[in-house]
Amino acid sequence: MEQYPKVYLYRRIVQAKLFIDKNYAERIDLGYISDEACFSKFHFTRLFKAIYAKTPHQYLTWVRIEKAQQLLREDKSVSETCFLVGFDSLTSFSGLFKRNVGISPSSYQAQMQQLKLAIKKSPVSFVPSCFALQHGWLEE
Repeated sequence: MEQYPKVYLYRRIVQAKLFIDKNYAERIDLGYISDEACFSKFHFTRLFKAIYAKTPHQYLTWVRIEKAQQLLREDKSVSETCFLVGFDSLTSFSGLFKRNVGISPSSYQAQMQQLKLAIKKSPVSFVPSCFALQHGWLEE
């Protein structure tokens, strides 16, 4: 018989995930996160991976990269973005960003700037045809 109901365990894991989401830019490690969920590091890692298909560290990295993409789209500099999302080293940030996104942070930012210019130049071309046709923005 299980010691705790599954809902109780899930709640604690979700609480730890929300903790990561809220504190991604801080210096947090596995011990701190597992303490937040009241589990041992090893048990917490197993449960977290079973639920989210990523280890807590992988999830933290993913959250940081997602936030970095958002900041780069908002025209923050690469080095400022690096430190705002919680990385200590520009080199490790750039390497992880490239590994996860497929291009360097500066290339990503340049692509996003080009996309913004293209949208400004021709906004209707970025609207799905069916929507534009329905609203009379395109001729049949």
